[in-house]
Amino acid sequence: MKLIVGLGNPGDKYARNRHNIGFMALDQIASDHGFGPWKGKHQGSITEGRIGTDRAVLLKPETFMNNSGQSVQAAMRFYKLDPSDVIVLHDEIDLAPGKVKCKSGGGHAGHNGLRSIHAHIGPEYDRVRLGVGHPGHKDAVPGYVLRDFPKADQDWLDDVLRGISDGASALVAWDTAKFLNAVAMRVNPPRSGTGTKGPKPKPEAAAPVDKALSEEAPKSPMQKLMERFR
Repeated sequence: MKLIVGLGNPGDKYARNRHNIGFMALDQIASDHGFGPWKGKHQGSITEGRIGTDRAVLLKPETFMNNSGQSVQAAMRFYKLDPSDVIVLHDEIDLAPGKVKCKSGGGHAGHNGLRSIHAHIGPEYDRVRLGVGHPGHKDAVPGYVLRDFPKADQDWLDDVLRGISDGASALVAWDTAKFLNAVAMRVNPPRSGTGTKGPKPKPEAAAPVDKALSEEAPKSPMQKLMERFR
C-alpha cells in the first residue's frame, strides 16, 4: 500500500492557490481512478481505492500547510506504513510552471509543508515536485504561492494534473521514468502524422530525353559527307 499525500491548505479560499496544486492532483487521481468519497480522518481528508492492482490511500492534510506532518504521521501509524511508503505531491517554486520532477529523500528546501513532514517522519519519503514558477524575489514568495493560478495558466495546469493521473500506476510503483513520461505526453504531446508537414519528397529522376526531339550537335564536314553515301 502507498500513502499518497497532496499538500495544500483547507477551505474554498485556498482551493485554486498555487500552494494547493498537491490537493488538485489528488482530486484528479481520485476522480479518474474511481476512488470513494473523501472522509475526515487523521486530521485530513482521506479516500481509499486501487490504482491498477495496487491499493492506495490519498490524503489531503487539513492542518494547514505548516503542520502537514501531523496528519501524515497519524495516517502512517493507522495503516502501519514506513516513510518509504509515502509519496508527497507539492508545489515547487524552483521549477518553471508545468515542470515536474521526482525526488527521494533529501532536504525540504524551505518548503513549510515538507519541513513539517520532515520533523514528524524524517526525510526518507518520496516526493513529486510540481513547478509553479518563482515570483523573482524571495520576499514575494508567500504572497505568490497563496494567490490563485491565473487563467493564462489553466491549459498547462490541466495537462499536468491529467498527466499525473495518467501515470498514477507508475507513481505508486515509483517508476519515475514511466511516470514522468506520462506527464510529458500530456504537456508536450507528439505531433500528429497527418499534418501538412512531412518528409520531403525525393527529387524525381529526369525524364529520358527523346533523341529525336533533342537539339542536334553541329556536324563535322566528314559526317555530312558520310551521310550523303548512306
